[in-house]
Amino acid sequence: MSARIVLLVTSPRLPAGLLTAAAWDVVRQHPVLTGAESELVTAVRQAGADVTVVGGSATQPLLDAVAAHGTVVWLAGPAGDEALARELGLRLAREPGLAEMELMYGSWDPPGARLLDAVAVLDRLASPGGDPWKRAQTHRSLAGYLLEESYEAYDAIIADDTDALREELGDVLLQVVLHARLAEELPEGERWTIDDVAGGLVDKMIRRNPHVFAGLEAGTLEEITENWERIKKVEKARDSVLDGIALSQPALALATQILDRAARAGLTVVLPSPDVQPDEETRLGASLLAAVAAAREANLDPEKALRHTTLTTADAIRASEPKP
Repeated sequence: MSARIVLLVTSPRLPAGLLTAAAWDVVRQHPVLTGAESELVTAVRQAGADVTVVGGSATQPLLDAVAAHGTVVWLAGPAGDEALARELGLRLAREPGLAEMELMYGSWDPPGARLLDAVAVLDRLASPGGDPWKRAQTHRSLAGYLLEESYEAYDAIIADDTDALREELGDVLLQVVLHARLAEELPEGERWTIDDVAGGLVDKMIRRNPHVFAGLEAGTLEEITENWERIKKVEKARDSVLDGIALSQPALALATQILDRAARAGLTVVLPSPDVQPDEETRLGASLLAAVAAAREANLDPEKALRHTTLTTADAIRASEPKP
């Protein structure tokens, strides 16, 4: 009879009892030991397995069970019981022949599983007994932070700094999850959750990508974009080609998007003339709008152009400053 200890590790992010067929076979065929009661232990017992909870160090009880039964299973806790695995490994290395140790994964984290952790952490922070600052926030009070974090992610993209981008996208994700958690506190009939956010995104992506999900023949990138816009137009049922434009974006980008929308709709835009404006501010605005229109005609991005020149000027200012 071979002496074997099976360390059975499972994902704490999956429902209790969701195990592989091999894992179910091993827990049903051999004695199971574990360090504490849990939903997983309950599920395994309900499936007919014999589970014993061991207090304190489990190394010797495991070896005693191996001596009596040949093969024994250790049902690891949510943290994986790494300390026990190290202790047991050292003991078996010092005393070869006691038993062999086998690591078995009864379930794995699916892709995106850590998003569940993010939701759980933000729920704790925004719940009674959590972080008073987060509990005091509203969608409106957080609005500026969402813009700030988005701009920092944009800066990381422009800098080609993928490590910084990963971190900044995490900050953007924090804002998304926190907004969703706060929405759970809205009055009945108005509240929604992070699952509503994710579900709406999934439904939208499936609807707007029929060339992927509905067997529609995929054409050129231009045809795919046109199809996206056509489906979007049906979904939104908007009264104007300008509906849906983010009005709080920077003015140059806003002007560019408005002129782009009008051009795609085949509309002729009559620009205001700076010469007939009643004051300096409106004359300046008309001149800037004309500059945006000229940039579009030249296939240039005015927001990007002004940002580049401004940052170049900033570098020159820093270089000219007195050095300490």
